[in-house]
Amino acid sequence: MRAMRSRALLLLLSGLTLAALAVGASVRADDQPAPPPQAKTDDAAPQDKPDEQAPKTPEQARADLYARLAAAKDADETAGIVTLLLRAYAESGSDTADLLLRRARQAIGAEEYPDALKILDATIALQPDWAEGWNARATARYLDDDYDGSMADIAQTLKREPRHLGALMGMAAILEARGKTEDALKVYERALAIAPHWRNAQEAADRLKAALAGEEL
Repeated sequence: MRAMRSRALLLLLSGLTLAALAVGASVRADDQPAPPPQAKTDDAAPQDKPDEQAPKTPEQARADLYARLAAAKDADETAGIVTLLLRAYAESGSDTADLLLRRARQAIGAEEYPDALKILDATIALQPDWAEGWNARATARYLDDDYDGSMADIAQTLKREPRHLGALMGMAAILEARGKTEDALKVYERALAIAPHWRNAQEAADRLKAALAGEEL
């Protein structure tokens, strides 16, 4: 049972993020399509060109994605936005930190948790305000059966990114594993308040509601 739960959480918190990272430049191109090429003319005046908008900060980009999640119409649309959001979480602004995160996730995928934790300790030391560094270490600690350490890192993640979907799902999984079904359900509902049509959170919430109803009976 523990192994099945560990694999499920790894798929949620690590696998989906890796998939989002793999989207890479193609996703970025979809979000900000380049204008069609135009022939240059000597007569074109600088004032004739449309004003270029300043690039969004990472915080602004995530805020836009959260707004899109809230307005999403169905589970498929939500899944696509969640993928974009997971990729956005994994962008620190530091090439070194991003590389460390990728290496840590590779170690997690190979179940080399001590190695992953060492890498993530270095990642957090380098970028202590980056929520995803803490979240990745929370995942590694959970899978290494360090629930207390994982919860501590989840708290640090949510301090920096209160709507971090991966951290919320990780917290709910730990609460559920500890038999705190009602508390776990509340956290899944927090995730659904952010992403109302997210299948992962909805299925987990429905399962716990059914379990609680059975207990009441």
